[in-house]
Amino acid sequence: MNIRMVRFVLGRILLVEGLLMIPSLIVSLLYQEGARAALSFVFPIVLLILVGFLMCHRTPEKTSLYARDGLAIVAMAWVLMSIFGALPFWLSGEIPSFVDCFFETVSGFTTTGSTILAAVEPLGKGVLFWRSFTHWVGGMGVLVFVMAVLPMSDGHGMHLMRAEVPGPTVGKLVSRMSDTAKILYGIYLAMTILLIVLLMFGGMNLYDSCIHAFGAAGTGGFSNRNLSVGAYDSVYIDIVIGTFMLLFGVNFNLYYLILIKRAKDAFASEELRAYLLIVAISVLLITADICSIYDSVWTSLRYAYFQVSTIITTTGYATADFNTWPGLSKTILVLLMFIGACAGSTGGGLKVSRILILVKASIRDMRRMLHPNAIVTVHFEQKPLDEKTVRSSQMYLTVYVLVFVLSVLLLSFEETDLVTAFTAVAACLNNIGPGLEIVGPMGNFTSFSWASKLLLSLNMLIGRLEIFPMILIFAPSIWKRKRSATSLQQKLRNLRKR
Repeated sequence: MNIRMVRFVLGRILLVEGLLMIPSLIVSLLYQEGARAALSFVFPIVLLILVGFLMCHRTPEKTSLYARDGLAIVAMAWVLMSIFGALPFWLSGEIPSFVDCFFETVSGFTTTGSTILAAVEPLGKGVLFWRSFTHWVGGMGVLVFVMAVLPMSDGHGMHLMRAEVPGPTVGKLVSRMSDTAKILYGIYLAMTILLIVLLMFGGMNLYDSCIHAFGAAGTGGFSNRNLSVGAYDSVYIDIVIGTFMLLFGVNFNLYYLILIKRAKDAFASEELRAYLLIVAISVLLITADICSIYDSVWTSLRYAYFQVSTIITTTGYATADFNTWPGLSKTILVLLMFIGACAGSTGGGLKVSRILILVKASIRDMRRMLHPNAIVTVHFEQKPLDEKTVRSSQMYLTVYVLVFVLSVLLLSFEETDLVTAFTAVAACLNNIGPGLEIVGPMGNFTSFSWASKLLLSLNMLIGRLEIFPMILIFAPSIWKRKRSATSLQQKLRNLRKR
């Protein structure tokens, strides 16, 4: 492992995090929230810039990054950013327990949206802005953002993107990774600004529009209202946010294809068609199921559309307490929690593409049982998939199930009911936010012990980074130094002399 390069990249990341806190400081100053609120941002900003500068002020001689370097950087970066990002909540006194601050920050950066706060409206404007801004930063990826503003040396940023960007496969849009990162964040920023403008047309002020645009763009779901989006009780706002959540759940590579006038290729995407079909079927089924609860079909359709959008994209906003809906509707929403959005989007879950690959691989294996000598290939997006991609998807599902079962088992020591434990882990591991029962859309995670909150925080990080970076970081072999070719040649010469 290239330890010096790992330290160098981590230093850059901490520098960027310090700069990202400045807008929240400005918001706190504009709303005249007092010296303590301002210092709760000033101290972390100074600390991050100082530590970051000490770690990256000198560029290492060897700037090569390998696969295990990328895994280590991504895992350590997300943990460090969450620890430092928790300081404003703690120093301001808004959240007294540092474990709670850490849980809230991890939930923000991983775009989960789970919260330990029973009420958010009493919190300061600056802290609430930072809380939602972490969604926006974490949505497209912390490392992707750093590559966009501070390009990696030697073009080895691909290992970082592979470790951080969700999905079974990751590719470059253009030849340079830094340019790919800039394109992705350019599209992301443009869509966010458009959403802010549309929400202001709907009657939201600029501050509220930014808060909810950050949550929808990052598919995170933090709101500055106790009743979430439901507090506005606006059909227009429900439709706008619901639609944009679905748009941010689409693979961003498709938006790039549209920009370069290859819209036909974008709309031919197998994953996109499956994603939209799942949404349409889910909305229709839930609408029919909850018609008896609401006064009209259109009202039922409105709430069904929003809740399907927020759950399949793993955003977590709420306009209705779906915890009180009939069993069929709740079952569909729980299934959507596991499916998730598209690969290459800001959404969580298993991803639609991975589900399609697993289904096709299962069908292929059954056909092989019937016809042992037949040569059957798995096709996805009109292309044959190599066996490595298929096996990696199957391995991912296996490890995912093991992590899920172990987490539910450990959480059961809390003596909570099974539905709460099951959906709490599902909500955190799939980066959704709300679950059912105690952790439902009108509930929170404050009743859990500090140990369970740390476990669920780990679930959020594992889910956001798609398991392997957070697990492999504990493997001793990942920290071994990589022997260079020159050192091996020197040892061979010494052996010959002997």
